[in-house]
Amino acid sequence: MFKLPKLDYEYDSLVPYFSKEMLEVHHSKHHQAYVDKLNAVMESLPSLQTKSIEDIITNLNDVPEEFRVAVKNFGGGHYNHSIFWKFLSPNGGGEPSGKLAEAIVNKYGSFQAFKEEFTKKALGVFGSGWLWLQPDLSIVMTANQDSLLSQGLPAAILGVDVWEHAYYIDYKYNRAEYIEAWWHLINWSQIEKTL
Repeated sequence: MFKLPKLDYEYDSLVPYFSKEMLEVHHSKHHQAYVDKLNAVMESLPSLQTKSIEDIITNLNDVPEEFRVAVKNFGGGHYNHSIFWKFLSPNGGGEPSGKLAEAIVNKYGSFQAFKEEFTKKALGVFGSGWLWLQPDLSIVMTANQDSLLSQGLPAAILGVDVWEHAYYIDYKYNRAEYIEAWWHLINWSQIEKTL
């Protein structure tokens, strides 16, 4: 069954951009709830219990129809959050370097233009969802806890959670301030390894 992944940093490591309380609640309460609910559904699906979350959400048609929506929601929530934590670092922020920096400039004209485009799209997500950067550097939105994998798209190299649960403790309803803070935490060195 699935487990809440351990973070590569402490809950207070992302201060002042994300408070200890905000990170702890997001990880240990919101993400944990997706894991718990997914595991509850998986009890009825013994044939899928040995599969990875990536395999399961990539092949949702293999999930019996009566459980498919729950697996999509809770499995997507678990997977999306699991990769989101990897995109953050106490030593993050700034700009990427090397091939990634070059590719961003080639596609968007400058890092600043990329940042503005990504931010604009993150602010434009209606309701709850995620914004992702694909390996080809296209920017893709998914609603709710939908996963890129379940839509036949490759895994993201960067993503931001724009559900209100990700930021309400520190930023209330102000998604723009949250997104600006998030840019200071991006783990570019980790992302560069994925290319």
